[in-house]
Amino acid sequence: MRVAVVGVQGDVEEHVLATKMAMKKLNIDGEVVATRKAGVISKSDALIIPGGESTTISRLITSDGMDREIIKLAESGKPVMGTCAGLILLSKHGDEQVEKTKTKLLGLMDIWVKRNVFGRQRESFQVKLKVKYVGEFEAVFIRAPAIVKVDKNVEILATFEDFIVAAKQDNILALAFHPELTQDTRMHEYFLSLSKV
Repeated sequence: MRVAVVGVQGDVEEHVLATKMAMKKLNIDGEVVATRKAGVISKSDALIIPGGESTTISRLITSDGMDREIIKLAESGKPVMGTCAGLILLSKHGDEQVEKTKTKLLGLMDIWVKRNVFGRQRESFQVKLKVKYVGEFEAVFIRAPAIVKVDKNVEILATFEDFIVAAKQDNILALAFHPELTQDTRMHEYFLSLSKV
């Protein structure tokens, strides 16, 4: 199994390490590859879009055609996980900040997102969440977005305050928090379990 991590910006190395650990725990043979260019995603079995700055990531993946590869991979039924900025990019509907910055969304999930719901960088925090299929999980929020509305075909996996912070639509998983910044690999294990490989 080959898992690609979009490597243009954000917690790339942390996702690579967490995925390798999760694969080891699940006895999955394979590799985890960080990529900054087109051509790798199309040859992968799963994909992670990390956090970072959504406008920048959007611009970088669009200029190289990686965005088309991501859409194709997702539409083929292979697992795709977006964390923080990755969640924003997976959505079909952005807020006024998304429109103002002309961030090009991948439009893969029937969700409505709002950027920076929980404040700026200095207001980062950790909280225990109940995540469906995973259990209690220590979630790290950094300038996090949130899902404010979902369509009926989207499954809500976790909420915090009045916001949806984890959701799944078929093979696509969106998280407002950073599972790669904890020692707990269960979110990555759940993500890998969505694979039919």
